[in-house]
Amino acid sequence: MRAIALILGSFAALAMSALPQSGAEAGSSAIRKVIEEQQQAWNRHDLEAFMAGYWNSPDLTFFSGGHESRGWQAALDRYKSTYQGAGHEMGKLEFANLRIEMLGPEAAFVRGEFHLTMSDGKTPHGLFTLIFRKFPDGWKIVHDHSAGE
Repeated sequence: MRAIALILGSFAALAMSALPQSGAEAGSSAIRKVIEEQQQAWNRHDLEAFMAGYWNSPDLTFFSGGHESRGWQAALDRYKSTYQGAGHEMGKLEFANLRIEMLGPEAAFVRGEFHLTMSDGKTPHGLFTLIFRKFPDGWKIVHDHSAGE
């Protein structure tokens, strides 16, 4: 009797996970597309298109270098001053080792690495964690925590 209960329990768990998996795969694929589009936008030096992957809200949070900034506009301003200001460059961006963990049908946790290649041969790089939420207009980053060298 215990073996039957174990088998039925395993079957039920498998059946329950089959439906959400297709949704999880669709969410993961959509999030991966947002990140790929951000990488392409960065490499075109188009910060506004890069920022399209972020939630355009004053409640967006960004942690970097021991500082917290709030809001979409603050994040854009920070990117502009750091990568497009006098004496700065954007370099070539590559994201690597993306791990997307769906937290539900409308939320995900993403971890990965960023690698920049600058014209002077320097290669700033680091790790990031992102929280994505699904909005009517698609998946957007609502929190970004990036740490690099």
